Amino acid sequence: MNSMGKRILVMNGPNLNLLGIREPGIYGHDTLETLCNTVRDAAVNYGATVDFFQSNHEGALIDTLHAAMGVYDGVILNAGAYTHYSYALRDAIAAVRLPVVEVHLSDIHAREEFRHVSVIEPVCVAQISGLGVGSYLKGLELLCKEETT
Repeated sequence: MNSMGKRILVMNGPNLNLLGIREPGIYGHDTLETLCNTVRDAAVNYGATVDFFQSNHEGALIDTLHAAMGVYDGVILNAGAYTHYSYALRDAIAAVRLPVVEVHLSDIHAREEFRHVSVIEPVCVAQISGLGVGSYLKGLELLCKEETT
C-alpha cells in the first residue's frame, strides 16, 4: 500500500457509458461521470485514490485487469452483461489475484432469469447489487477496510 492509502480501480463494462439515458427506470438518471465523481469523493474519506475505466469490449476489460496487478490494491467491477457469461473475464479475475468486488446498480436477482447467475461471483470477494451508486460505495468501503497487502 502506498503512503496515500489504497489505490482502487473502478471498472465498468458494456453499456455503462450510457448511464442516465439507458433505461433510467432501472439504472437511474445519474451519468457515469456523476457516478465516478461520487465514488472519487467518497474515496477521500478512506484516504484512498481511485481510477476509472469503462469499455464495451471484453478484451479491453481483461487487459485492464491484467495491467492492474502490482498497481492497485483492489478492483470494483461492474461487468454489465459479461457478468452472466464471460468465463474469460472470470479467469482474468482469478489470475490477477487482486480482491475484486462485483457490483451492480440494479438488483440482478430481481430481474430476468438469465441475470440471476453470475459466473464471476465465485472469484470475487463480494457481490453487491441493487443499491444504485451505493453498490459502488459499499464496494469501496469493503476494499478500503480489507487487509489486502
